[in-house]
Amino acid sequence: MRELTPRQIVAELDKHIIGQDDAKRAVAIALRNRWRWKQLPEAIRREVTPKNIIMIGPTGVGKTEITRRLADLTEAPFVKVEATKYTEVGYYGRDVESMVRDLVEAAINLVRSRKRKEVQPKAEERTEERLLDLLVPPPQADVVPGWSTVEAAPEEDQTAGYERTREKLREMLRAGKLEDREVEVTTEQRHVPVQIFSSMGMEQMDVDFQNMLERIMPRQSVTRKMKVSEARQVLMEQEVEALMDKDAIAEEGVRLAEESGILFIDEIDKICGPEETRSADVSRQGVQRDLLPIVEGTTVQTRYGPVKTDHILFIAAGAFHRSRPSDLMPELQGRFPIRVELQDLTRDDLVRILTEPSGSLTKQYQALLATDGVQLEFTQDGIEALADAAYQVNQSTQNIGARRLYTMMERLLEDVSFEAPDTSRKKVVVDANYVRQRLEKITSDEDLSKFIL
Repeated sequence: MRELTPRQIVAELDKHIIGQDDAKRAVAIALRNRWRWKQLPEAIRREVTPKNIIMIGPTGVGKTEITRRLADLTEAPFVKVEATKYTEVGYYGRDVESMVRDLVEAAINLVRSRKRKEVQPKAEERTEERLLDLLVPPPQADVVPGWSTVEAAPEEDQTAGYERTREKLREMLRAGKLEDREVEVTTEQRHVPVQIFSSMGMEQMDVDFQNMLERIMPRQSVTRKMKVSEARQVLMEQEVEALMDKDAIAEEGVRLAEESGILFIDEIDKICGPEETRSADVSRQGVQRDLLPIVEGTTVQTRYGPVKTDHILFIAAGAFHRSRPSDLMPELQGRFPIRVELQDLTRDDLVRILTEPSGSLTKQYQALLATDGVQLEFTQDGIEALADAAYQVNQSTQNIGARRLYTMMERLLEDVSFEAPDTSRKKVVVDANYVRQRLEKITSDEDLSKFIL
């Protein structure tokens, strides 16, 4: 984990997310505490558990983005799940423990990508040697009974000639002169077993059974003709896989998930509410009961072995329009001691969102249309007019936060995007008049805006 101070973490988040300073400070402290925890002696480390966070705020204000950017910043395994996708044990639907399995898979993918970079140089060397073997196969020694070592001297000349030829081809290969030459490459193919279990609740059994069948099924070798440029990619993948220790990667992935994993549980407000009778909406209280041991610390069985959840950081989020955090089970509430309320986005926030982040929406559309040779220019009054229109529609209809800017930007630039490849007009200026002409009718008609924006 990268060693970052809370101030540095907030500064990095500020590059991508506008406002919501309280939430940024909370996650920055939680992340720094994760680093502090790793510096503790083993005796006290067992006693310290993460301080989980619950974010409260309407949609589109940055709850998910803050957590996702946090995971990218720390290079920690991260999984976002929807609380509404899970049901209590015994019902058709996803088992709550599967979120931990998803986190372990994410951690192993992270470790695998790091290991790939480590073995890349060695794999490139081995790939080059294999390509040379395919282009100029080694000479086969013909053993003739009764020949003495003196009589075998011509074979030494043959070997020396082979080495000279091989070195010449190596130079040509590195110079890119042999890319179109065809070679025969042997690849392995496995029979993919048919999926046997369809119930989502049995997904782990399904995965384990598939793996068992894959080990039992014989592998078939297939020889294919392909160009050197294609063969290099195939051989490179084979060499990378051969150089990586899968068991070591699995062990490191499990440890990474246990010590650095971040689980983001969205829409937790949808499983709030009092005890209800059994109905089509399968026991929300039951999901909370199943979630409780995961959050407070338990051991979950995965295909890579047992995984402890004691030190996984859980961040929950919800709009809480029709419920309150106090509607959660008291035991579950106690497992989320840090509560942060995110604010509605103001008109000024929308202006900043359109211009300040490194990957702002205006920069994205400028880059997209530049591929067709169209220069898109946003004036300050045009950006303010777009933010005004988005804020107005958010206030008069459903407030979907910054996501409103996406729908309005698509509507605003629809004609330009359609005509860009064919038009002779290679510069488009988006000013206040341009925005009003294309959005005035929709933003002024409240009934129409509900369907279009």
